[in-house]
Amino acid sequence: MDLTPAPLYTDVHPGPAGGEALWAVTSDSKRIRVGHWPLQGAKGTVLLFPGRSEYIEKYGPTAHALAQRGLATMTIDWRGQGLSDRLLDDPLIGHVEAFSDYQKDVAAMMRAARALGLPRPYFLLAHSMGGCIGLRAVMEGLSVQAAGFTGPMWGIYVKPHMRPLAKVLPRLMPQMGKGHSLPPGTTKTPYVLSEPFENNMLTSDEQMYDMMRDQLIAHPELSLGGPSYIWLREALAETQHLSERAAPNMPAITWLGTNERIVSVPPVQKRMESWIGGRLEMVAGGEHEILMEQESMRTPVLDGLKKLFLGNITS
Repeated sequence: MDLTPAPLYTDVHPGPAGGEALWAVTSDSKRIRVGHWPLQGAKGTVLLFPGRSEYIEKYGPTAHALAQRGLATMTIDWRGQGLSDRLLDDPLIGHVEAFSDYQKDVAAMMRAARALGLPRPYFLLAHSMGGCIGLRAVMEGLSVQAAGFTGPMWGIYVKPHMRPLAKVLPRLMPQMGKGHSLPPGTTKTPYVLSEPFENNMLTSDEQMYDMMRDQLIAHPELSLGGPSYIWLREALAETQHLSERAAPNMPAITWLGTNERIVSVPPVQKRMESWIGGRLEMVAGGEHEILMEQESMRTPVLDGLKKLFLGNITS
């Protein structure tokens, strides 16, 4: 596999020493960025699937925490975000033509992991939109031995007064040639740059909120605003499709904040109730970004991931 060096920004809240980013090419010729933080003597590698609008550098602190628990980390900029190929003329609008396209990114990431010889076994840690991508991936045979999810996007929360429009506009607007436009209530400005820390929906940890801001201020090319109507249409279709499929036969834990306000909670509860060998852990007071929460919330989750992953190593 042809992997070439890519930028990895280490000036603002860097991950562990020795981190590396590389360009990989998908089966449909999209250039995506993958990143990994090696660890001498690692007991395995966590494949970290980030959420919508996220980027590799955001998970530097998580990679540090996983390294302290004996695990190496690999992550990715999905197509349309981070430094991977943007899909629209306006790079600040999040977009994908079909949600299944993200599986091509997963395949490229797995090829890169194998080419780099990253320590096996592999484990999945998937957040938000990455949880949606990751659920399909494990349903379709992703080579991991256990899966951890945080705030997974298995349903999209829509405010009650917007629900009638949310059913119609994602289908109607693309038919009118407006599929690349932003839905009402969204902007091209990244959430952390437009919303104050007070009552934000991501984290109750102000230092983590500042980290996200600092990274985007230092490297605005990582920024992404709201999603396109087509992204929204495809996301709604994907979450509906996944809800109709049985959970895979794999140990899994999902962590969900009790103050979750971004993804829809009932589909997460329903999924984990039916997941044999899976369970749901509620994080008291937690917002959407469980891995970016206050240390008192974050540490038990990270310890739980270590136990889940290292306790399910099979030959």
